[in-house]
Amino acid sequence: MDKPNILVTFDSMKHANSGFFYFGKSLGDALIEENKEEFGLTYYLSKNATYQFDNKVYKEFLSTFHKLYFPSSKKYDLVHFTDQYCRLRPKNVAAKRILTVHDFNHVHEGRKSPKKVARFIKNLKQYISVCDYVVAISNFVANDIATYMPEAKDKIRVIYNGADKLIVPKNHKPQFVPSKPFIFTIGYVVGKKNFHVLPALLKGNDYILVISGKESAYRDRIIAEAKKYNCEERVIITGPISEADKAWYYQNCEAFALPSKTEGFGLPVIEAMHFGKPVFLSNLTSLPEVGGDAAYYFDSFAPEAMQQVFNAGMKDFKTNNNAAEVMARAQKFNWDKSAQQYLALYRECLAPA
Repeated sequence: MDKPNILVTFDSMKHANSGFFYFGKSLGDALIEENKEEFGLTYYLSKNATYQFDNKVYKEFLSTFHKLYFPSSKKYDLVHFTDQYCRLRPKNVAAKRILTVHDFNHVHEGRKSPKKVARFIKNLKQYISVCDYVVAISNFVANDIATYMPEAKDKIRVIYNGADKLIVPKNHKPQFVPSKPFIFTIGYVVGKKNFHVLPALLKGNDYILVISGKESAYRDRIIAEAKKYNCEERVIITGPISEADKAWYYQNCEAFALPSKTEGFGLPVIEAMHFGKPVFLSNLTSLPEVGGDAAYYFDSFAPEAMQQVFNAGMKDFKTNNNAAEVMARAQKFNWDKSAQQYLALYRECLAPA
C-alpha cells in the first residue's frame, strides 16, 4: 500500500537567526526521526535556506509563482503549513490542509495601523477557512484564534513547541565575557520585548545586564533607561550571537529575564530553564503557560515592583535550591513529543470521514 504523501512547508527558515528557523529545523528533524517511514515526507524550502535537513527528506523549493499556481497541487494527500505567513497559499493545493499559527502579534503589539491589523486578520481568516485543522502553539494563541475567528473553534488543536537542550562547546567563550554576575535575555531588540524595563533590576547591586539579538532603534530607549539608574556601563547589547554564545550565556548567567508583552510561545524561557536558571517573566500572553509554577512573574513594570519580585525571587531560588524543579519543567517541552503530536494529527486528518 502506498504511503500518504505529505508536504510540510518550512519556507520561513531562510534567515538563520530567526525564531521560524529554529522552529523549522527542530520540528523538521524531529518529524523525520519520529515518522518511522509511515508517511512520504517532502519539505517545502527556500533554496537559500542555510539548513537543508542533510538530504534526509524529499524537497520542493519555493517559487514566487507558487502564490498564483502550484504545479504539484495534486501530488500530496496533505499539506502542513507550519506558519501563518506561508508563501504557498492553502487555497492553491488540492489536499487536506493543516495550518500552524504562532501568534497574533500584529494585534497585540499596538504598532500596526488598524488597517494593517484588519488585513492580517482577513488574510488569516481566508487561510483558516480552507484548512481542516488549525494548530496553535499555546492556549493563549488558541484563544486568540477563537476570539477573532469563532467559526474555526472546532478546528483548533494546541501543540506546544519543543526546546532543544543547548550544549556549550568545550573551552568556548563569547566575544563579550561579563566580568561580574549577570542577568541575560535574548530576542529581537524591539519594543514588544519590553527590554527597556530591565535596567531597573540593576539598582542596588553589581549585576551586569546582557541583551542579545538583532538590534533596532529601540536600543536607544534601553540605554536611556540605563542612564536613569546610572548603570549604562553595566548594560551590554551584544547584537546577534551564535548558538554556542547563547548556550554559554544561559549556562553562566545568574538569572534569565523576559518581560515581553507579546509571545506566542517563549522558547528562550525553556532554553534557560534547561540550565536550571531562575527565570523572571511578564505575566502576559503565553509566558505563564511556559514558565508555570517554576518561574517568577512581574505583575507590574513599575521599577520598584520589578525590583521586589527580582530580589525576592533570587532569594527564594537560592534558599530552596529550585534548579531541579526548573529543569524538570523544561523537560516537559521536547521536539520528539511535538513531532509525535503532529504525526497523530496527520493520521486524524487523513482518516476516512
